[in-house]
Amino acid sequence: MSIKSLNPYLMFDGTAEKAIKLYERALGAKCEGVMRYGDVPGDAPCPGEVKDRILHATVHVGPSVIMVSDGMPGTPVAKESNTEVCLHFDDVESMAKAFDALAAGGKVTSPLQDMFWGARFGTLTDAFGIRWMFNCDLQKA
Repeated sequence: MSIKSLNPYLMFDGTAEKAIKLYERALGAKCEGVMRYGDVPGDAPCPGEVKDRILHATVHVGPSVIMVSDGMPGTPVAKESNTEVCLHFDDVESMAKAFDALAAGGKVTSPLQDMFWGARFGTLTDAFGIRWMFNCDLQKA
C-alpha cells in the first residue's frame, strides 16, 4: 500500500471561514489554498448566496493538515458524528491555552485532567460542532 497521508476533512454549513479564523487564533493554524464556490471556472451558475462559501481550504495545524469546506445551501451537513479530531501536544501549558481558546462558544465535554495512561487529556465540542480531543503525555518522575 502506498498511502501518502491521512487527514480529516471538516464540513460546515456556511461557517467554514469563521471556523478557520477560530482555528488560527486557538491553535496557531495557517490556512492556504482557499477556493470559493465563486472561483470555479466555467459556465456553471453560482448563485450570489453561494459564491463566497468555501469550496476547499487547506489548514495546517502543527505538522498536520485539516481540509475544510462549506456544503452547498440545501445540502445538509451532519452536526454530529462518531469522529473526533485528536491533538497531541508537547507541553501542558500550551495545550491548556489552546483548549480554552477552542472551547470558547463551544462545550467542554471532559475538562483537562491527568489520566491513568500518563497524560493530561480533555475533550470539547467547538462552536461549530466539531469534536476535539486534547492529549499531552506527562513527564515520568
